[in-house]
Amino acid sequence: MADRPEASVAVGDPYRLDPDGVREPPTTWRGSLRFFGPGLIVSASIVGAGELITATALGAEAGFVLLWLVVFSTLVKVAVQVEMARYSIVTGLGGMEGYTRVPPRVGNIGWVLVMWALMAISKLIQTGGLIGGMAAALSILLPIGSGPLEATSLTIWAVVVTVLAVVTLYSNRYGLIEKVAVFLTMTFVVVTLVIALGLPATEYAYSAGDLASGLSLSLPAGAIGVAVAMFGLTGVGSEEITAYTYWCLEKGYARWSGPNDGSADYRRRARGWIAVMQRDALAAWVIYTISTMSFYVMGAAVLHPQGLAPEGNDMIEVLSETYASVLGDWGRVLYLVGALAALGSTIWAAVPSWSRSWANAMSIVGVYDWTDARRRNGWMRFFIVALPVVWLLTYLWISSPFIMILIGGVAGGIFLAAVAVAAWYLRARYVEPELRGGRFSATALAVSGVAILLLGVYSALSATGLVSV
Repeated sequence: MADRPEASVAVGDPYRLDPDGVREPPTTWRGSLRFFGPGLIVSASIVGAGELITATALGAEAGFVLLWLVVFSTLVKVAVQVEMARYSIVTGLGGMEGYTRVPPRVGNIGWVLVMWALMAISKLIQTGGLIGGMAAALSILLPIGSGPLEATSLTIWAVVVTVLAVVTLYSNRYGLIEKVAVFLTMTFVVVTLVIALGLPATEYAYSAGDLASGLSLSLPAGAIGVAVAMFGLTGVGSEEITAYTYWCLEKGYARWSGPNDGSADYRRRARGWIAVMQRDALAAWVIYTISTMSFYVMGAAVLHPQGLAPEGNDMIEVLSETYASVLGDWGRVLYLVGALAALGSTIWAAVPSWSRSWANAMSIVGVYDWTDARRRNGWMRFFIVALPVVWLLTYLWISSPFIMILIGGVAGGIFLAAVAVAAWYLRARYVEPELRGGRFSATALAVSGVAILLLGVYSALSATGLVSV
């Protein structure tokens, strides 16, 4: 092992815990950096249509007053994400296998898995909005066959986006997925920061006082609905938490920890790789929180003073034209490049993320054996092709990214509560006390779980019309 080249991605089947695959974990932040990756893929997935459209829209509606909620809503969910990843590192199993272990169960199917299935079906509608959002940005930047945002141009670009996603992702290689996700993530972070920090030099300037007021933890009367929407639609969602478990496995955290043989060496390695995972999740939180805050500031500084609250494709067009009027055509192009990077990164990360969840679901219901690496990869590739095609068809059918995103957002908020329950149960049942973390981890999970459960209850009530968002 000492002579083995130190690759930053697992060598061999990452879903198989083999004594020959173990590796000593780094102990410092600097040493951990080269083993980051799962969180960057999640960051790419998070900052897309949800943040680009909804965070900007919420800023346009509420102004700076709820800026603090961006930080809270993204941070509070990280504890559940970390606990699900901890379970995967210890067991070598993905989130879907964990969900089906939570009682009550009927045969091999648990209630959390059933809720995942309902959420996943609704997300087929939401994720169609990703393709629509990217098609809209491309149509504005380079219309084909008709004018910007007209049906022909949107349809052509939607088909192009779908084909490119399938062709480029079909190899299903973790290393490629990670590298492109990192590039796209860094692109939209830089662009959104440049735009947000450059606004004070324009007629839409904001002051330090505006930012301070947004961080004052106030919640004005009548803003509860907006606050709930922001909490549900920003930060890691149920699908990102689920996907994170697979990315942690494919990076190698579990394989490098090795099988649990009950030894002190195993516990030391497992604690070390769990610590690397926690640093990875924290770094990802910083990245997507900064980007989400940038989108929110754009809405609060540019749209809110004008009383504008555009939705969907109109949001992208209005902001791009606004920046063109203030900064010239380069400002418009810069905004659209950032929008394309954000939307493109989400599609890039969402397709293989969902393919893993769906492929694992097929194995759980008995279609094939998950431990068969060749068949597992074949099913993942099947869904890499099938899911984008379904998303394209739902977009062409509904043709309203904003509505499509909200439909999936409500379902995701409800399922997120089930994920919080699963994290509590799996931590207590399958993670030995020495690997659970200290009092801080338990407290963070409790706070996160309660906040998410309240969101789930509110989302369920709003979906049934008992309360109005």
